[in-house]
Amino acid sequence: MSADARTLINRSPMHPLQVVVVLITVGLNALDGFDIASISFASPGISEEWGVSRGALGIVLSMELIGMCVGSILLGGFADKYGRRPTILGCLVVMAFGMMLATTSKSVIDLSIWRIVTGLGIGGMLAATNAVAAEFSNDARRHFFVSLMVIGYPIGIFVGGAIIRPLLADYNWRTIFYFGAFATALFIPLVYFFVPESIHWLARKQPVNALERINKTLQRFKFTPVDSVPVLTEEAQKHSLSELFKGGLLFTTIAVTAAYFFHITTFYFIIKWTPQIVADMGFPPVTAGSVLNWSTVGGALGGALFGSLTFKFGLKPLTLVVLALSVITIIAFGNSPKDIVILSVLAAIGGFTTNAGVVGLYTIFAHVFPTHLRAFGTGFAIGVGRGGAALSPIIAGFLFEAGKGLAVVATVMALGSLLAAIVLVFLKLRAAVETD
Repeated sequence: MSADARTLINRSPMHPLQVVVVLITVGLNALDGFDIASISFASPGISEEWGVSRGALGIVLSMELIGMCVGSILLGGFADKYGRRPTILGCLVVMAFGMMLATTSKSVIDLSIWRIVTGLGIGGMLAATNAVAAEFSNDARRHFFVSLMVIGYPIGIFVGGAIIRPLLADYNWRTIFYFGAFATALFIPLVYFFVPESIHWLARKQPVNALERINKTLQRFKFTPVDSVPVLTEEAQKHSLSELFKGGLLFTTIAVTAAYFFHITTFYFIIKWTPQIVADMGFPPVTAGSVLNWSTVGGALGGALFGSLTFKFGLKPLTLVVLALSVITIIAFGNSPKDIVILSVLAAIGGFTTNAGVVGLYTIFAHVFPTHLRAFGTGFAIGVGRGGAALSPIIAGFLFEAGKGLAVVATVMALGSLLAAIVLVFLKLRAAVETD
């Protein structure tokens, strides 16, 4: 019998049920993608119905990012303290609730409140799913499967958009949130029945019946049961969430958080403003949504390619390359003529590079934080990053309102990826620790 179940997970070939767990995290991230983009799909209709200014619309577009900031930080810590599984289930309930009640909104204030609620659920779920994808993967496939999890985001935007576009032709923008609430609710039973608690978390936190729960999961994965949980050293028993901001982890936390903060401002410029930019050029809302969908197609391809390349190239240099390419492609998108084909191609290329950058950063999160801080560390980086990125659509909105052209606005917003690359140059990735 093995003394440590985590070694079995890390060193053994992956059982199909482990792959199923990772695929569910892909689906959960797809919900994140659709929920985040839902307000972008709805923005032309909201603008038309309520007659809101570009500045006010930019604020509405940012509200779930503010909720996500709080949710990622608070609920990421919850996932490390109480478990990945209950955190994900609770967040799904909150997300479905927020999406459904968004349909009752009568004003910008009402809608903003329900977008914050939805963001709370998304933030906590993101921190937990990143940890789940990493902890259910073996050492050989971890970078690839974390990358796969992240590309669920553009897939969710694309699939959701394909469903929503014909509905928008016959119904109003509230249909988007009805669909989002329904799709979110469908994942509650999937997670409940198919996603067990992380063995890494159980071995590290050792709650009541930890050994029994570990062996039950090992049996589902056709692994040999273990006869005991790992013996925790006195130092390990004293670990706390505050360690994220102490010693060698302090610089790591600051670096990855800053890099994510900067790059996500560039990423959300494309996600949040593309439909409105295209609509302002005179194209109908349905066409505007199709351009965003091309961006998500590129994003999915970029994430998949990035994950595949991690088998051959170093994680950090690969991430630096795609961040540099993000700068170039977003500036190119900002200089596009009013041609729907060219806009779609440039949006796809921009999505390819920016989402590959996001994939690289998520993979770095899973790599640099130890088990007892993985969800909180990821949640903190995502929370601060996306909370700060709430400024992205607001800044772009006020730049447009101030009379700046698309080329100028895109150039300003592209600088985020450049700053992220500069920060990452100084980050040193720690060696993988199999049973941390």
